[in-house]
Amino acid sequence: MSHSPGNLFVIAAPSGTGKTTLVKALVDSMPGVTVSISHTTRLKRPQEQDGVNYYFIANDQFHEMIAHQDFLEYATVFNHLYGTSRTWVQQTLEKGLDVILEIDWQGCQQIKKLFPQCISIFILPPSLDDLSERLQLRNQDHPNIIKQRLADVKETISHIKEYEYVIVNAVFNQAVVELKTIIDATRLLQKKQVIKYETLLSDLIKIE
Repeated sequence: MSHSPGNLFVIAAPSGTGKTTLVKALVDSMPGVTVSISHTTRLKRPQEQDGVNYYFIANDQFHEMIAHQDFLEYATVFNHLYGTSRTWVQQTLEKGLDVILEIDWQGCQQIKKLFPQCISIFILPPSLDDLSERLQLRNQDHPNIIKQRLADVKETISHIKEYEYVIVNAVFNQAVVELKTIIDATRLLQKKQVIKYETLLSDLIKIE
């Protein structure tokens, strides 16, 4: 068997929808898929680890990386910069691994210009009340930031038609299964399978 380049998946959602938790469950339970770790200028939250959740860097360093074209995409979200490493994503895809980017709609638009073949997935909360409750229960943001995040929901969801798939995170385990289904279906595409099973197909064609 040969291997084709990995698939690139872009996943977006309003803040507090549970996107990061869903992606972690997916990566932990599915071989051959990994998540890109973004660089950000925002402060590290108490439970976060540098190099695990994000690479936390200063504004000056972020702008130096922009100048060196180190990012596939970058965007300003709630007054903080977020960016995706160009080199890491390209090298990981070349190894045949599937890569997940957790980025907002601005980043998704940039990625689609560079990787038109990427698969985009949008995660919705089951309700606005549920979203508000999640943001407050996680106790990670100042109340004013929570208000900003809730106010941003309308803008974020207005871009939902730009995505191929939509999942509602109402029942967590079901949402994970649906994510896995999208990954599996993409891996089974004809253009992927003919590369993976090139030798098999060649042998079958030789049958007289």
